[in-house]
Amino acid sequence: LVQSALTVAILLLFYSVIRNFVQNRLAAEVFKWLGMPLLFLHLLGILSDLVAILESISVNIGNIEISVYGIARVAIFGSLLFWLGRISSKTGRTFIAHQESLDIRTREVAAKLFEVAIFFLISLLILQVMGINLTTLAVFGGAIGVGIGLGLQAIASNFISGIIILLDRSVSIGDYVELDDGRTGIVRELNMRSTTLETFDGKDIVVPNEKFIAEIFTNWTHKDKSQRYRVDFSVAYHSDIRKLVEIIKAVVASHPQVFSGDAVPFEERPDCEIDSFGDSGINMFVEFWMEGIDDGKNRVGGDLLLMILEALQEHGYEIPFPQREIRVVNKDFSINRKQGD
Repeated sequence: LVQSALTVAILLLFYSVIRNFVQNRLAAEVFKWLGMPLLFLHLLGILSDLVAILESISVNIGNIEISVYGIARVAIFGSLLFWLGRISSKTGRTFIAHQESLDIRTREVAAKLFEVAIFFLISLLILQVMGINLTTLAVFGGAIGVGIGLGLQAIASNFISGIIILLDRSVSIGDYVELDDGRTGIVRELNMRSTTLETFDGKDIVVPNEKFIAEIFTNWTHKDKSQRYRVDFSVAYHSDIRKLVEIIKAVVASHPQVFSGDAVPFEERPDCEIDSFGDSGINMFVEFWMEGIDDGKNRVGGDLLLMILEALQEHGYEIPFPQREIRVVNKDFSINRKQGD
């Protein structure tokens, strides 16, 4: 009677643990419909007999013996180890992410290294469950390492480059990066193999980490989010340029995203200047500072062009069209007309 009560109590405890602590629905179903029967057979003392029967059902393929018990053991314990690995990796990354005493770079590196360590440990345990002798496997470790080094050189290079990027802080989440080939995007994801850039038209560019180590790239917003831009325009030669300069400064400064006001340093306030004397008019430009990149949702240059155009029209300034001056050298000339022309 005591043995029966103990068996029921252990089964109820196992079921309670599954219901309260196993959040994954698939894992909970596996533990419920597979783990509980195995536990029940073990408590009854007949699991060993069942294992012996399953071991007797085997097939020999060369020097390898494959039994039903071996397949079932790998499937059951492999699934369990895989689930434990995922839970451990998720828990460890969550714990590391909440360590406010560490900066974000250190937390990212620690989380990635912890994930790799869990993967390596689970792989060794699965090999042990499969019955592979790890001592024998170590004999071929050198040759396999050389083969991996030659065949997976790019992957190893990207992995090491990812660690270097995380440690030297040359690229961070949210940075606006321009690659050497001209492609640009905002860094949305950093992992050990690649970096994902999101363009302003919604596309994702997956860049191998090696490119950020071996090639030149421009990080626009790494140290300072403030950027300087310019907008070019032209006016007619008879325009009052001194008055126009003040008008354009005031118009550009009125944009909410442009740095302006007495609290802003003089060199960062909007500045309008003459660029050159063109064939048809005076080429001018206005420089301004803003936070972020002048593109996508943060488009400021297009707004300023429209505001400048409206200001020029409001104050009577003309935007010159291409012009050519023709001079007649000899005014005394005659045209002989032939009959029929």
